[in-house]
Amino acid sequence: MSVELTVVGSINLDLVARVEELPRAGETVPGSDFGRFPGGKGANQAVAAARLGARVRLVGAVGADALAGEALAGLEAARVQLDVRRTGTTGIALILVDRRGENQIVVVPGANAEVEPVSPGGAVLCQLEVPDAVVAAAAGGAEFFALNAAPARPVDLEPDLLIVNRLEHEVVSRGKLVAVTYGAEGAALFENGREVARATPPPVQAMDGTAAGDAFAACLVVSLLEGRGREQALRRACAAGALAASRVGAQPSLPDAGEVDAILAT
Repeated sequence: MSVELTVVGSINLDLVARVEELPRAGETVPGSDFGRFPGGKGANQAVAAARLGARVRLVGAVGADALAGEALAGLEAARVQLDVRRTGTTGIALILVDRRGENQIVVVPGANAEVEPVSPGGAVLCQLEVPDAVVAAAAGGAEFFALNAAPARPVDLEPDLLIVNRLEHEVVSRGKLVAVTYGAEGAALFENGREVARATPPPVQAMDGTAAGDAFAACLVVSLLEGRGREQALRRACAAGALAASRVGAQPSLPDAGEVDAILAT
């Protein structure tokens, strides 16, 4: 049986330019390519979880504008159940990606700032591209609540699973189980401050790290909900993140369960 997961989070349209080197303050650099992709951390994680075999519902908001259809296209293709409000303008992410796959991102939240608080119950995954009241409501009544604390800011709750990178961990550290990612060095799981699992990603050629963290978060949550052991769940999450980083775009880069299995087998 597929696990069921509700994602409460953001929906954006990503405008992505590829450059040789990321610009410094005040510097103009030439771009080599431009693309438009559905994105937003909430939408990315919902699509990732669906591709991994979960039955997913997404609670969020898009604008009453011409960009909404593009922003929702990946969710619809992944057959995510949509509980989406239409208000204002669709969220936009302006993304620069260099030849090493490193990025700079500016997010204009738009309708994501107007997501309505809900308490869906069951297993819930949330991020911090929506207001604090939305995050608190999503945690309330959840049987299992996972929080990817990105972009990082202090939150007054303790999720069952906290997912952060090493910099975000300096801002948010409370969680019954805490997953910390270290880029190419992999990730570790901590319980009560004690390391209980560690994994490294398979080697890949990095192309675009935009949704690697979203692939990791979704795969870790789905794997744990499937009843996999912590080490196996963490290994799968690292593999999913690596696969996403080896491809261009946010949602187009997200792997399915078969691809994760295949790269781990090699």
